[in-house]
Amino acid sequence: MAGNSRDPGRSVTARALSVLTAFDIDHVRLTLTAIARRAQIPLATAHRLVRELELWGALERDGDGRYSIGLRLWEIGLLSPVNTRLREVALPHMQELCRHTHDNVHLAVRAGLEVVYVEKLTTPRAVPIISRSGGRLPLHSTGVGKVLLAHAPTTVVHECCERGLVRYTAYTITEPGRLGRELQTVRSRGFAQANEEMTLGNCSVAVPVFDAGGAVVAALGVVSHSARADVAKLVKALLPAAEGIRQRLLELERTELDLLSR
Repeated sequence: MAGNSRDPGRSVTARALSVLTAFDIDHVRLTLTAIARRAQIPLATAHRLVRELELWGALERDGDGRYSIGLRLWEIGLLSPVNTRLREVALPHMQELCRHTHDNVHLAVRAGLEVVYVEKLTTPRAVPIISRSGGRLPLHSTGVGKVLLAHAPTTVVHECCERGLVRYTAYTITEPGRLGRELQTVRSRGFAQANEEMTLGNCSVAVPVFDAGGAVVAALGVVSHSARADVAKLVKALLPAAEGIRQRLLELERTELDLLSR
């Protein structure tokens, strides 16, 4: 179904999705007017769609009249293979890493030109960080992002550079040539490091997580204070954890294939 005359190219589905994507980490509670503005739809259309989404459970309205993402949408998100398979397999290994390092531990995947944090574990001793579970950060300035970018198709790297490498600190790599050399180093040595490239005072170290077929499906990383980060020790702890995840994914695939063959 086409939209109204103000925007005939957008379907009702596209408009409903634009309402949901009006919310992000910096805009978790929005008024109806803000939703209409951020979704770029008329206020009357926003009112109708928001009401339908609220009745279905995708949005919730608080006492102040502001809206937030609803519980039903969260429940559906939990059915994603990233959560039901990858996250559940990785979680025990992440917990062990957290106990061993006393630092922040990340599991991340690539979504387009960004890192999506599938899970984040932390401890009282860990350095403060800006990442959160379900949040997104750039590929070029994070440890897990560099791992994912290093193993992404060349077209992704080119697109990332063409879009522009944003400088977050004085140490962020913003030159395409230098980034390319850095990614080659990541592939050859088997881990990535981002020292104060996203946040001053923080050092992140990450390794690839391979699936049963040998493809990189995620990155596993630790973020520590740059003054006390021992990169060699962190890599030594990360590699067996990533291998443990790979082995468990392989076991699950073999079990599934065995069940299908019966």
